[in-house]
Amino acid sequence: MIALLAVFIALCVVGYATRPDAFLTEGNISTVLRLSAAIGVVSVGMTFVIAAGGIDLSVGSIVALSSVWMTTWATQSFGPVVMVLCALLVGTACGLVNGVLVSYGKVVPFIATLAMMASARGLAERISGRQTQVVDDPAFGAVFRGDLLGVPVLIWIFAVVFAAGWVLLNRSTFGRRTLAVGGNAEAARLAGIDVRRHTAVVYALAGLCCGIAALMVVARTTAGASTNGMFYELDAIAAVVIGGTLLSGGRASMTGTLLGVLIFTTLGNVFTLNNLETDIQNIAKGAIIVLAVLLQARTRRRA
Repeated sequence: MIALLAVFIALCVVGYATRPDAFLTEGNISTVLRLSAAIGVVSVGMTFVIAAGGIDLSVGSIVALSSVWMTTWATQSFGPVVMVLCALLVGTACGLVNGVLVSYGKVVPFIATLAMMASARGLAERISGRQTQVVDDPAFGAVFRGDLLGVPVLIWIFAVVFAAGWVLLNRSTFGRRTLAVGGNAEAARLAGIDVRRHTAVVYALAGLCCGIAALMVVARTTAGASTNGMFYELDAIAAVVIGGTLLSGGRASMTGTLLGVLIFTTLGNVFTLNNLETDIQNIAKGAIIVLAVLLQARTRRRA
């Protein structure tokens, strides 16, 4: 955790040193936090999935499908309440399908979520006709695009989801059971945990986070599109892994996930402010991920 904090501080120092006129301004900090919000919410759900010994490659596609479905309702003049419920229900349903396939269907998580990734993105394209659907509902914009106590609502949503995820992981029976299932599923079963049901619920929780993220994406961009959520799965997995959650399951850190999200978002912001090309940024991201995995392997060997 200290190493992650040091990396984050170092990125902030580099950002300030290279662009002192722009990096620490209120507008730029708000931009970094708003960009972190949606992927941060997805990463909270991904933390539970990986902690339980699974993986979810479909989160980006579920975000896209949820955003398209909710904006379809918006174009038919349904109110913001219906839009919000639609996004949450679609996300949760997709996650539950993943969980049922993995836990009861005995499908390997990689394959099950890969199938959902393709299917959800294809369905989003089918529903939207590959067109961007703009949301102009004033009530929706007033709630999700506004500020609360001077802080954007999107940041508040991220903070609430993160806090709920931290409590659920570290201070609840659900969190302990999640780590037990990820550490040793057979031992968890013998201890009385319904491993299959718990796994299904974990994936449904990840889907719910995707539905919330879809709301945030639509609020930020005012549009739903089948291209929303592109590469969210890679960014979320990367943030969770460098945050200290073991890919094999059994150990997780919600605070580490938060730092992982902020590190990648800040890295992208520093590159953007300095007009550096995205390919260099991707190389840097890849190097950080590899170093994090190597550090995890070394820590496990010592343990």
